[in-house]
Amino acid sequence: MTPAQSLLREATGLSLSRSEVERAIKNRMELTAVADTDAYLRDITPEELTALVELVVVPESWFYRDAQAFSAMTDFVRARLAADSGRLVRLLSIPCAGGEEPYTMAMALSDAGIGPRNFIIDAYDISPVCVERARSGIYGRNAFRAQDLSFRDAHFSSAGDGDYRINDAIRQQVRFKQGNLLELAPGARNGLYDVIFCRNLLIYFDKPTTKAAIAKLEALLMDDGQLFAGYAEVPSFCRHGFSPLPYNQAFGLQKEASAPALIRPAPARVSARPAPPPSRPAAPPPRNRAAPPAAPAVAPAVDLLAEARRLADLGDIKAAENACRDHLARHPESAEAYFILGLLNELTNKPQMAADYWKRCIYLQPDHYEALCHLALLAEANNDAAGAAALKARAARIYKRQQAS
Repeated sequence: MTPAQSLLREATGLSLSRSEVERAIKNRMELTAVADTDAYLRDITPEELTALVELVVVPESWFYRDAQAFSAMTDFVRARLAADSGRLVRLLSIPCAGGEEPYTMAMALSDAGIGPRNFIIDAYDISPVCVERARSGIYGRNAFRAQDLSFRDAHFSSAGDGDYRINDAIRQQVRFKQGNLLELAPGARNGLYDVIFCRNLLIYFDKPTTKAAIAKLEALLMDDGQLFAGYAEVPSFCRHGFSPLPYNQAFGLQKEASAPALIRPAPARVSARPAPPPSRPAAPPPRNRAAPPAAPAVAPAVDLLAEARRLADLGDIKAAENACRDHLARHPESAEAYFILGLLNELTNKPQMAADYWKRCIYLQPDHYEALCHLALLAEANNDAAGAAALKARAARIYKRQQAS
């Protein structure tokens, strides 16, 4: 790890490639008219470090992204208030990017008839630029990717030039702050939040940093609260004290001690009495007696990944994606499902999302040859020659190993 990588790792917790870091530093050196890399790193100020961090964080989000999580959250909050109508439900969105996620939380709760006095949302992001953008509440068309945009008519007004401004009633439900999860001291916030959204952050962390981040989130979450993660992050949470909740495609989790019994296998029951001796087999029926009807055949379980491939071949991209996500709801560590999602996003000209899925694939299965090849091709298309070479070399080693075996 280079000194620059170490610097940004300490500031953000992110595991960044050498090429990403070098590209960001080159950009800042050009803007600040510094010619020597060592001098730039030696004399870097807190303000300059913040500007550098802005170039490596990934603030990609949109309203109602993965909408099932917001439906599950709303049901949970309703149940809370049904038990105590005067309760103030506290929710956290971290990282919040440009505010799309916490504002969606507020819209979903408001549309469910939950009054403003019954909930408040805290939203943190490491990027001060993202936080200021969120506070402004103004969004362009890229933030509106959901199929159903009725929420835009209900909660936004035109800001000119094709932009939209979120209404004050929703804005007042969210408190934005600049902050890093790893540096957030729980203190008085210990067990403060009923619901936490922390999605697609851990995929950029190494194992020790992931463990530290989950410990922070566990401290912030109430014992009977719920946490919503990204697709590829569920296994990490399950290895560190959480259990998945049975919400389809919502990727909700709960602390293991308070998780409902239905998501954990019941222990086998052991009889205290010895088993009776086996009875003598019955005599076969007479030949002229009608045989009992055969038991109906059990329909074979659908192979969702095979179905996803079939649908993709037919050009039904949306149905293929749904099949992959249904498979992930049952098998959250399926590298192949993430690989197929990457292909589907590549087909629909969304290279960044395709890359994210392939990275999750090789996180779960480091020797996935095809995913490495696709990432190498994408790196070449982005003029990242060093990154492409490293990925190709890694894929070549795996190919040789597979051929040898």
